[in-house]
Amino acid sequence: MQVRNNNARGFTLLELLVVIVIIGLLSAFVAPKYFGQIGRSKTQVAKAQIEAFEKGLDQYRIDVGHYPTTDQGLVALFAAPNSEANWHGPYLKKGVPSDPWNHAYIYRAPGSDGREYDVVSYGADGQQGGGGEDADVVSWN
Repeated sequence: MQVRNNNARGFTLLELLVVIVIIGLLSAFVAPKYFGQIGRSKTQVAKAQIEAFEKGLDQYRIDVGHYPTTDQGLVALFAAPNSEANWHGPYLKKGVPSDPWNHAYIYRAPGSDGREYDVVSYGADGQQGGGGEDADVVSWN
């Protein structure tokens, strides 16, 4: 014959609701800070990728004598253009990545305002201009 212990006690519905409310309040304070960090992290990744492009572009110019044309684009850092005999790349290890928001980087040579080239990511919205996570990430800043 088994004897049941009636002294065993579980959580009441009220106690569970209190815990759920506390967890909800904590997540309401933590989540915005966490997701704000993600946006800043993507901007930092875009800046780092543009710096890698700049190093590759400089090495390309040293070997070939000029920067890739706008038509050749950043792909010229990974795959040899047909018309470049002095190309000694690849100048990027893994090809040309998309920006952190999954858009293609914009490359122009010559660049605007007298620059030799421009490399631009238009940010999260993929449109020129904007602020915050939508702000442009450019090679000249």
